[in-house]
Amino acid sequence: MSSESTVGFRQLRRARFAVAAVFCVHGAVTGSFATRIPWIQDHAGVSAGQLGLALAFPALGASVAMPLAGAVSHRFGTRTALRGLLALWTLSLILPAFAPNLLTLCGALFVYGATSGMSDVAMNALGVEIENRLDRSIMSGLHGMWSAGALIGSAGGTIAAHLGSDARWHHTLAALTLTALGLAACQGVLDVRGSAEVEPPPRFALPPKSALLIGAVGFCAVFAEGASLDWSAVYLRDVLDTSPGLAAASTTAFALTMAVARFAGDRIVDRYGPVRTVRTGGVLATLGGLLVVLAPHPALAMSGFALIGLGVAVVVPLAFAAAGRSGPNPSQAIAGVATITYTSGLIAPSAIGAVADATSLMMSFGLVTVLAVGLVLGAGVLRSAGRESLKVASSAPAVQDPRL
Repeated sequence: MSSESTVGFRQLRRARFAVAAVFCVHGAVTGSFATRIPWIQDHAGVSAGQLGLALAFPALGASVAMPLAGAVSHRFGTRTALRGLLALWTLSLILPAFAPNLLTLCGALFVYGATSGMSDVAMNALGVEIENRLDRSIMSGLHGMWSAGALIGSAGGTIAAHLGSDARWHHTLAALTLTALGLAACQGVLDVRGSAEVEPPPRFALPPKSALLIGAVGFCAVFAEGASLDWSAVYLRDVLDTSPGLAAASTTAFALTMAVARFAGDRIVDRYGPVRTVRTGGVLATLGGLLVVLAPHPALAMSGFALIGLGVAVVVPLAFAAAGRSGPNPSQAIAGVATITYTSGLIAPSAIGAVADATSLMMSFGLVTVLAVGLVLGAGVLRSAGRESLKVASSAPAVQDPRL
């Protein structure tokens, strides 16, 4: 083994751990924010309906800003771009807690979503770059680190809420801490710069055609994920008449199932490939949806939600990885897929509610089941052209080392 190869192994190992830490920090911001939403609602003096309107602004901000991420990374290099975008994201956690009314809350959440989306694209593009150089799947594990970060952030927020702390102080302290951790993590990520021969991406670009079908698969998965996270507890309470504690436990179990499945996902993808993995996941999610709709007992419904989580857990990481290999500008393609999936996350909760109002909550999860079938039918768009395509797509040759 040459010294040059050894340096390559060490650099990639360091870069892999560094970007995993970035994913964890990103998730911790989301978890910290979600637990203090009731405090923010009371502080801003908004009704439940107004809060629902305000909570649409993060997805709106992300959808508007994500197409800019490719140009930022190309101009400043991936390390500098990620360092700046991640810092803006972590610091934006401070804004919503200081919003005194609906208008300022919407503005704060727009900025919160925009910085989230841009840093999301930058870190996923770097994850795909490392995956290409390693010539093995790592994206599922990276998204597992995001889920772990969200659980850590939510645990801290739960403690802060239990102690009755002011969210302005809590989020300021959390933002400063996560900013420092994020900047430290970014020191180890790859610094990829655009080649002079490669035309820079436009400053604002619509999703490329190559990303649309991939994004459609991600749309189905995120819709099922969002519907289950937001409505599983309500479903168990209203349809199956369970206790509030048991209903809430179903949501926690769903989130844990997704996190565990993502950590295990890379080994499964390396063994069976993305298409078979997503197709099998689609079958599991479909069976889970049917079990939810037909379950006469809460335990069966909870098992159904667990199957949905297990089935959709690795789809979005694989969609980002496929997008990053689908064209000459990985960041642009990833931004396109991310825009579609964020849109799915935006409309899923309200769509489930609308169908439930028009028919029943049981019929709403019939829609989730239909979209799960879409994973089975659409898995083929994630097919890789082969390991050689991964090497061509990357700006450096792949290296293999069993220690990585």
